[in-house]
Amino acid sequence: MKKLIFMGVLGLFLLGSCNSKSEHDHEGHSHETEKAHNHDHEGHDHEHEEHDHANEGHNHEAEMAAGHSDEIILAPEKAKAAGVESEIIQPKSFRQVITTSGQVQAAQGDESVVVANVAGVVSFRHPVTDGMSVSKGAPILNISAENMPDGDPVKRTRIAYETAKKEYERAAKLVKSQIISQKDFNAIKESYENALLAYEAISKNQTKTGVSVTAPLGGYIKNCLVKEGDYVSVGQPLVSITQNRRLFLRADVSEKYYGYLHSIQSANFKTPYDNKVYELGELKGHLLSYGKASGGTSFYVPVTFEFDNRGDVIPGSYVEVYLLSSEMPDVLALPVTALTEEQGLYFIYLQLDEEGYKKQEVTLGASDGKEVQILTGLKAGDRVVTKGAYQVKLASASNAIPAHSHEH
Repeated sequence: MKKLIFMGVLGLFLLGSCNSKSEHDHEGHSHETEKAHNHDHEGHDHEHEEHDHANEGHNHEAEMAAGHSDEIILAPEKAKAAGVESEIIQPKSFRQVITTSGQVQAAQGDESVVVANVAGVVSFRHPVTDGMSVSKGAPILNISAENMPDGDPVKRTRIAYETAKKEYERAAKLVKSQIISQKDFNAIKESYENALLAYEAISKNQTKTGVSVTAPLGGYIKNCLVKEGDYVSVGQPLVSITQNRRLFLRADVSEKYYGYLHSIQSANFKTPYDNKVYELGELKGHLLSYGKASGGTSFYVPVTFEFDNRGDVIPGSYVEVYLLSSEMPDVLALPVTALTEEQGLYFIYLQLDEEGYKKQEVTLGASDGKEVQILTGLKAGDRVVTKGAYQVKLASASNAIPAHSHEH
């Protein structure tokens, strides 16, 4: 009986030991599984954190690009090929400017009008056109009166001369014998000399086709005032010739600027046919005079300059005039080539570094045709694109500004 009880207790002990081991094994298995599982989750969270960090770096680059969204990128070699030039702007003297309109005119004594010295029909020796070059003494056209009712004026003048000459020679003999008075002799001599002058004036240009009209000076045909076959009378204008060496610039200034006219020293002007700005200072120009009153039918006061025509300026052309008055110190001014215009607003391009540019709006002041005063949008020391501004503008349209990592 004791043996049976002992065996039963032993069995329960063994069964308890087995259960205890089983529980221990299960707990160990759960710990490792839980540890491994938790570790995997932690690694997964760590990867997420790294991914978030990468996202943060990506956002930082986007923010950097956004910070340079107004920057224009143009490679130095492309800028050089496009003729882009820049310079550092510093204050300088700039003249006050009155902008108006005017006209270029031929200077007095620099132009001549050829007139007919006989009456007759015009015929051209060769085509005569406006702007054609002629030399002094060169034949331009002929005037013939061969079939006119009054006859050939050259022949009539020659006959009158020969008659007066015979009368003079006869009177010269009679006055010595005192057959005629000295007074009558003087009258006959005067008639002879007048006939001689008339004949010499016509006969020296006599040709087979009539009297040749020649150029009194060298220059250019400004206007041909007659056509082939026209009948002209003595003294009628035929051709105007200009030398184009000295010209007048006449500017019409509004009366409201009359108080400033005494301070005007020089002028620039821009022609419509080549859009070029000429400086009178470079053409040996000077102020001749300015009007002291406006015309009866005009509200403008004339201001006249004289200058050398060394730039192929066309007399008679209307021009834009920039009258230059007293100087203004410490002015920020740019060449007009530095400006671009969009819908009435004006812009310049600042160079930030070797390949970076920035568009900047500016307010304009006075302009002398070559340079313009900048009132706002520019400060001393800025490096500005002075040539090739439109090339930089085109680059800004094609860039669409990719991410840029320049350090400034």
